[in-house]
Amino acid sequence: MNILEKALKMLEKYPLCDHCLGRQFALLGHGMENDERGNAIKTVLTLEAHTLALSKNKGGIKILKILATNGFSKTAEEILHGMKKRIPSRRLAKTCFLCEDEFKVVDGLAERALEKLKDYEFSNFLVGIELPVTVEEREDEFKAEFEVSYGENMRNEFGRTIGKKIAEHSGKNVEYKKPEVVVLVNPPAGKVKLQVNPLYVAGRYRKLVRGIPQSKWLCSNCRGKGCEKCNWTGKMYPESVEEIIGKPFLDGTGGVKASFHASGREDIDARMLGKGRPFVMEITQPNKRFLNLKKLEKTVNAHAKGKVEVSDLWFADKNVVRKLKKAESAQKEYRVTIEFENKITVKDLRLLEEKLTNTVVKQRTPIRVLHRRANLTREKYIYEVRIKKLSPKKAEMKTRCQGGLYVKELVTGDEGRTTPNVSEILKNKAKPITLDVLNVIMKD
Repeated sequence: MNILEKALKMLEKYPLCDHCLGRQFALLGHGMENDERGNAIKTVLTLEAHTLALSKNKGGIKILKILATNGFSKTAEEILHGMKKRIPSRRLAKTCFLCEDEFKVVDGLAERALEKLKDYEFSNFLVGIELPVTVEEREDEFKAEFEVSYGENMRNEFGRTIGKKIAEHSGKNVEYKKPEVVVLVNPPAGKVKLQVNPLYVAGRYRKLVRGIPQSKWLCSNCRGKGCEKCNWTGKMYPESVEEIIGKPFLDGTGGVKASFHASGREDIDARMLGKGRPFVMEITQPNKRFLNLKKLEKTVNAHAKGKVEVSDLWFADKNVVRKLKKAESAQKEYRVTIEFENKITVKDLRLLEEKLTNTVVKQRTPIRVLHRRANLTREKYIYEVRIKKLSPKKAEMKTRCQGGLYVKELVTGDEGRTTPNVSEILKNKAKPITLDVLNVIMKD
């Protein structure tokens, strides 16, 4: 059965618009849209039918009537009228069997989408189509009935057609893998909504003061609702690195939420110095994406002056967030000031360097974080330890180690939960006074 014969069989049984007829042969004839393909098929059928009719072949009249009724062909209808062949109006199909004439409203849907998109900056987009299950099942059954081998589905055609119109009017490109905005269209319901995908900006931050947590810390008593314990703020601490950095990002993008992702975290009473800790700021539903990152960097640093500093901002994606999480065990360098119960000697410090350099430390989850972490024993590697004496009972220890090592417990021993440790090696009770993270060693 050739294309024309198959198309005629389809039209004989069901009313089909140009789009829906042409879609059954979508993979044939490159460079044509389905409505053009469907119209071409109906035109050739009309010409052949007219030829037969003029040859007094009754089959020609029958085909013309099929085209006029189920094919919505005005040309076939006019030919029949000219030949004094009448078609009862009750026989004229009202709507397409497959799409129910929804392709007639694609221009309006595209216009509605363009109106919504005016509020957002974006360089690419994708159209997603929502169709009732009954519509898709109807077309699947139709394709099975006529053994359609070269067709595409209705969802694809709606998406491509509307996407083409949006691209023509907006000048933006369609992006299939990582679109910045997804236009969700439900043609039968006439609904258009936007899914604005997050904006990711990566960089490094330095925390210049102690007493600020990395992320927002909800009150343990009210869990953020506000109570007397937290002075009705809902938070244990008035500000955090996340909030300090996040506000200028939200102001600059018009987003609704800023989510902070970092490669590990430092203690509240520790500073983050050196080049800073890698982070990614994820902005939900940003209105603006075309940011001047140098200007944003200056704005953040002015807002966070003396507390937090950001640098090396660049546009990232969700994959960078995943890499950050995987890199939490990357090497880190710490500096800790230690106070001993008894006096220390240079010989003591050399012993510490010898015992702790190139050593595996076994740490059970520290007592101070047991309330939020599983009670497990973890092994962390120390690559290098350097110590200098500050006073008879004080020393400064610099440690380059595997990320995730609890440095404070490396000093105290944490009641035997960390071995080896400074206190144990020297048999001299030690405690950390100050702690700084000097470097997070990972490729940006």
